Amino acid sequence: MPMDYKQYQEEVTADIAEVLNSAGCQPILFVGSGFTRRYAGGPNWEELLRKLANACPKIDKDFAYYKQTYNGNLQKIGSVFTDLYREWAWSEGIAEFPAEYFHDDAPRDIFIKYKISELLEKLGPDANGSYGSPGLDAEIEALKNISAHAIITTNYDEIIEPLFPEYERIIGQQILRKGYLSIGEIFKIHGCRSNPSSIVFNEEDYERFKEDHKYLSAKLLTYFIEHPLLFIGYRAEDPNIKSILYDVDRMVRADFQLVPNIYILEWNDKLDEKSYPARDKVISIAPDVNIRIKSISASSFEWVFKAFGQAGNLENINTKLLRALMARSVELIRSDIPKKHVEIDFKQLEHAVESGETFAKLFGVTSIANPSQVNLDYKYALTGVAQELGFTTWHKADDLISILRDQTGFDMKATDNKYHIAIKMGHKSSQLGHRYTDAAVDLLRKVLKNEEYKIDTGTIDVNKNHVAAAGKGT
Repeated sequence: MPMDYKQYQEEVTADIAEVLNSAGCQPILFVGSGFTRRYAGGPNWEELLRKLANACPKIDKDFAYYKQTYNGNLQKIGSVFTDLYREWAWSEGIAEFPAEYFHDDAPRDIFIKYKISELLEKLGPDANGSYGSPGLDAEIEALKNISAHAIITTNYDEIIEPLFPEYERIIGQQILRKGYLSIGEIFKIHGCRSNPSSIVFNEEDYERFKEDHKYLSAKLLTYFIEHPLLFIGYRAEDPNIKSILYDVDRMVRADFQLVPNIYILEWNDKLDEKSYPARDKVISIAPDVNIRIKSISASSFEWVFKAFGQAGNLENINTKLLRALMARSVELIRSDIPKKHVEIDFKQLEHAVESGETFAKLFGVTSIANPSQVNLDYKYALTGVAQELGFTTWHKADDLISILRDQTGFDMKATDNKYHIAIKMGHKSSQLGHRYTDAAVDLLRKVLKNEEYKIDTGTIDVNKNHVAAAGKGT
């Protein structure tokens, strides 16, 4: 039976599903300049240099002259342009730059980096939120549904951040100073236009980056080994890819065996229904050192992004909460325990780590495995609560909630907790419906009878049916 592109898609999708399942964790996305070009018409490195040349009167020769003079070394051209921008800024270009850059403690390359940040400022979707076509918009929607453990990018622009609004942006040297790596982070390893001085652009910057690379690799290598990794917006010959793969090869000693968890996605507009592209690619990463990784060829990326979205959706999880929990646990282990700031029941800990559910509860986190459980637990509207308490209208129950708040400071309706939940009424509606549990009825009954009571102040985040925090009795 002849192979065709439909079969290719099915086999690649099945392979991705198997890798995700075997890894048992979310993928890592490594995003390059081709991503910005595809979805925002942004420049690659050479095109950025050409734009910079056009914007500076001191760069008075055709770009071809500089490319010829420096043998196509774009880093060196970047250094030359850096000096010419500084000369321009300190003469007739002074009005083009912020006043604070004209101090002796400002970095000498800040002027060209400021211009870079200006050139990349407005990249993104159009006024209607479109990325250029219905097909590209569909790709972006599929990409947003990839629950990436982390995103790593060499891009300076800010195209990625709005697509993953719950993720934390970490720029340049901040990565090296970060004591641990968490989940839901965007690592901008070459800097960001939001902080022009962080941008890795000229020859000097890349020399410093090479010095820091071993520390950066040490931080990120576990990601590359343990997680499925997808390169988007890079050519296989890109030095950034080669550098990462060289570190991976040294760690896993692949010896030309196919690395099963690393994919490179490449655009090919010549594919048709009869095509069956290569499923792997050999990349030379150093003299006499080659590595084989998986290759995906596509003219539309939607099906590829959907395949990587099979791992589940982190929208079901409060990533900010997870980062906070990890930060607190690291602080506890590194600082509080060694300094004897806390008392620990190690027997309780030993029991807790035996199961994921018990360990989660140790942090005050639990989950609702079945979404319908929300309806089973939070089964009363306020009218139903009132009826359980013997009233005919909801107002009397609401009065008891107010009394409870006045007595304790606990506003049952202000948060999602074991007594109450606010549920959005419809996908586009801003209206919330309030539901209550049997625990709410019991608590309000004690308030009504003026009996002694205790409050569990735990709060939950039921967005996408997951509990996000629980508290302790007060």
